[in-house]
Amino acid sequence: MSAIVEGELKNKTLHLLVKTPRLNAASAREFKSGCQHLLQPGVEFVVIDFRNVDSVDSSGVGALLSLYKYLPRETGQVTLLHVKPPVQSVVELLRLHRILQIQS
Repeated sequence: MSAIVEGELKNKTLHLLVKTPRLNAASAREFKSGCQHLLQPGVEFVVIDFRNVDSVDSSGVGALLSLYKYLPRETGQVTLLHVKPPVQSVVELLRLHRILQIQS
């Protein structure tokens, strides 16, 4: 079990909860490792609860993109839930809202 992320697989959807206030260079590696441990073949959707995340940097964005790239190209989707304004600003600035679904 990761100190940064916990998750549960339901059918083709992996539900994740990020447990750190910063998804940055210090935490992104553990986030990515925790996600890879939880991902299984056949997963098409990832729903990530960001309620605890106050900030994200380029390393955190890279970790999110690696998760997205793991999913099937045609049907894969990553949804971010409970996104705080500073995190949403970064995602929109990088135009990632085009590939990541955001629900504030």
